[in-house]
Amino acid sequence: MELGGNTVLITGGASGIGLGLAERFLGAGSQVLLCGRREEKLRNAKEKHPDLAIRICDVADEAGRRALFDWAVGEFPRLNVLVNNAGIQLYGSLAGAADWDRFREEITINLEAPVHLSMLFVPHLLKQPRPAIVNVTSGLSFVPLSRAPIYSATKAALHSFTRSLRHQLASTPIEVVEIIPPAVNTDLGGVGLHTFGVALEEFLDAVLPRIESGEQEVAYGFSQQSSHASRPEIEELFQRMNASAR
Repeated sequence: MELGGNTVLITGGASGIGLGLAERFLGAGSQVLLCGRREEKLRNAKEKHPDLAIRICDVADEAGRRALFDWAVGEFPRLNVLVNNAGIQLYGSLAGAADWDRFREEITINLEAPVHLSMLFVPHLLKQPRPAIVNVTSGLSFVPLSRAPIYSATKAALHSFTRSLRHQLASTPIEVVEIIPPAVNTDLGGVGLHTFGVALEEFLDAVLPRIESGEQEVAYGFSQQSSHASRPEIEELFQRMNASAR
């Protein structure tokens, strides 16, 4: 998949990995559309990069997803790349019934939204040159973090969905790419929670050349290790990573 010459929609693109991807697409000569829930963050991104098109959208809302699709293909009919990047990560106990509303939103944003958006955009993408769907999952798809149980589960499900989507679309021109990040130093989960992660630019420098070379499942660091681990290695990683969460 080439970074240049596209019209790209990135969900959750106002900060973190989403904004980093937007900057790389812009730098390669693509037109980029960003959507997100936080107007201030979107405005800040556009002030930094005036060529961005922005739209406030909550992908947790089905009507909002349909309105996003209508806006994107109506205003930018050459749109040929969808990047499902929006996601939230919550820590919490599964024993707490009061947390259900929070967890349900996490399921909706992390899994329901990218599945629905992919289904909405496929008919449009089939008519475009060099079409692609890019799903951002996680190294936790393979080795879950018990204190982030819903996030880990939704990313595992999105990994599974991405593989099935790629297989179903194999006879079409749509390329289906999965980016599998490790912990990256962003505000995912809250400010200051991912400072132990790799630097955003380091991550992008590592994975984007591989995507451009044609790889369709690209991991880095911990996610490279977890996504290629044997079952015993997965168990060892799980026990080590979750040793303090009992």
